[in-house]
Amino acid sequence: MILHLRSLADTERFGHLLGTRSRPGDLILLSADLGGGKTTLTQAIARGLEVPGEQYVSSPSFALLHEYQGRLPLYHMDCYRLMGEDDILAAGLDEYLTTSGVTVVEWPERLGSLVPEERLEITLVLGPDEQERTVYLRGHGGDWPERVADILESYVHEQEGLP
Repeated sequence: MILHLRSLADTERFGHLLGTRSRPGDLILLSADLGGGKTTLTQAIARGLEVPGEQYVSSPSFALLHEYQGRLPLYHMDCYRLMGEDDILAAGLDEYLTTSGVTVVEWPERLGSLVPEERLEITLVLGPDEQERTVYLRGHGGDWPERVADILESYVHEQEGLP
């Protein structure tokens, strides 16, 4: 499914909605070029998960993983500096792929065969204006396909001011 976000505010609304709809054990894989909005979207997901403002959500590029406490724990992982599955296993990051919290992974292609069957894949593509993004969503396993449709419908209704 495809969603067009025309502004940073749209990205924040979408991420917040995704956070409010997140459930224990959710795995969200974020793909985009450098500067594509992965951390911005994760910040909005954190707000939807009721992560307090004093827990500033930042890119975990050098730490590999940041953990935040909200309605559900948020585990924000960045695999950019990792070479593949062996590095992920050596760092013990694989245990965060199946937690009772919500795990958001940037640069998920580094996970290789460690990617669980149930997941939401989100690809962000920058538009001509650096605030515009095209979002490609693909739910795998469980009820993700139905949830993606529900999230998109809710986003559109919210944008149009519909109940």
